[in-house]
Amino acid sequence: MAVLERGGNAFDAAVAAGFVLQVVEPHYNGPGGDLSIVLHSAVTGETTAICGQGPVPAAATLDRFLALGLGQVPGSGLLPATVPGAFGGWMRLLAEFGTMRLADVLSYAIGYAERGFPLLAETANAIGTLAPLFLTEWTGSASTYLSGERAPTAGSRFRNPALARTYRRIVEIAEAASPSRESQIEAAHEAFYQGFVAEAIDTFVARTEAIDATGRRHRGFLTGQDLADWQPQVEPAAGIDYRGHSVHKPGPWSQGPVFLQQLALLKGFDVTGMGLGSAEYIHTVVECAKLAFADREAWYGDPLQSDVPLQTLLGDDYNHARRELVNKEASEALRPGSPDGREPWMPTPGPPDLQPDAEDWIGQLGNGLPTILPRTAARGDTCTVTVTDRAGNTVAATPSGGWLKSSPAIAELGFPLGTRGQTMWLVDGHPNSVAPGRRPRTTLSPTVVLREGRSYVSFGTPGGDRQDQWTLLFLLGVLDFGLDSQSATETLAFHSDAIPASFTPRESYPRRLTVEGDCPPEVVAELQRRNHEVQLVAEKSLGKVCATGLRPDNGFVFASASPRGRQAYAVSR
Repeated sequence: MAVLERGGNAFDAAVAAGFVLQVVEPHYNGPGGDLSIVLHSAVTGETTAICGQGPVPAAATLDRFLALGLGQVPGSGLLPATVPGAFGGWMRLLAEFGTMRLADVLSYAIGYAERGFPLLAETANAIGTLAPLFLTEWTGSASTYLSGERAPTAGSRFRNPALARTYRRIVEIAEAASPSRESQIEAAHEAFYQGFVAEAIDTFVARTEAIDATGRRHRGFLTGQDLADWQPQVEPAAGIDYRGHSVHKPGPWSQGPVFLQQLALLKGFDVTGMGLGSAEYIHTVVECAKLAFADREAWYGDPLQSDVPLQTLLGDDYNHARRELVNKEASEALRPGSPDGREPWMPTPGPPDLQPDAEDWIGQLGNGLPTILPRTAARGDTCTVTVTDRAGNTVAATPSGGWLKSSPAIAELGFPLGTRGQTMWLVDGHPNSVAPGRRPRTTLSPTVVLREGRSYVSFGTPGGDRQDQWTLLFLLGVLDFGLDSQSATETLAFHSDAIPASFTPRESYPRRLTVEGDCPPEVVAELQRRNHEVQLVAEKSLGKVCATGLRPDNGFVFASASPRGRQAYAVSR
């Protein structure tokens, strides 16, 4: 909001917020992580996606992973590190669509990193749980997150001076390069991907054997040359029409199109007539989700290296046939389709390479999400930012990865690398198989919806694989049931757990349907009668949908945030 009130547009504000999140929510994201952006420009009228998902290193071949005796890419350590895409993605958004200078948008993050902020309880819990690992193994993380040998407490003033120095040095390099705003942003990109940041990453990975979930120490594959060879992709967003609205998502390098596939399937049902929260509604939505996510597993991957039949997967004819698979009882099998007559293939996860009966932190590293266990399965963890300005520009972004649990922090930079490579298969021939230069299929999936060609509502949520189930419920609430945006964030949430997880240990539960505990008992009973294995979790515990948009009747800007979780905010002025 400070950026908007200083004259910045929605894109400037999103960049500033994104860098602040790297500082204040290091348990969920960082500069070494990833980023997915969808935006609509009121100036050009175009809706665009920016891919801040970096690729697998050039040296990370399938044979080299298999030679290590692995069944899965570990969810922690240096082996799953890909090129950090978050910084480049934010820079591309600022350069092409923003108006403010780099120093101005980075000033907020630098301020919090230098002067400190009240540490979130969940960050403090993560650091405290992992402190023995940091002290004995990941010593760069100890210098970044601990005070001496002590973990910080919730609410204490927390600083990251090393990260502040990294940001400041990037700004200094940029300002010394040119007085031009655009040239400064380009120089900042070069400082990160070809300059001192890339050099520090290259040296660290080459010299470090880091312990990971296998209980063994491994070197990573990432090099400075991998960073130098990468640029964020800017491309038209994938889209579909639904109930008179244009819905836009990132491409199949993400799971984003699975949201569109669910809408394509639901077009053929009288969703409104079922009644919001009814057993028929929940059953139909979940069964459509299973069909769409089965196609994700079979067909999605980096379209620069794989032939992803996206047009067919989103087409009316294909989804009409798929819709016929939804019946009155829950399916126990994931059933990918055969677009254009092609034979689907869903790889079977290999056994996770976990060290049993070891230190508690080894067990924590075995789960590839930032979650600290034991903890309720209801929570989802990532970040989301969405901004709409009065001119009609709108952007939704989902930054993630590079969290403090992912791998040892590089002490001189103040952040760790990411682990997105864990989402890839150690098999040959699948669109999401490990391959040099291939982008892992990310779960990061923001959404932009237009009405009559203008910004209507943009939204996202934390939650890994579940993002496109929880946000779907929000949009159905708005478009099918006529709810206002805030009310739509507060409706009953649920999701299927039949979907194979993208993160280690890649578990799935074919009949499990997770529903918030305020679901009426008669609805639960009917779902059970339909062969769903219903798991009730705490009320208001699934997802944290945040949304912004423009009201079509009066042009007012609005913002909405789910009551779930502690860090969801909505501000409008």
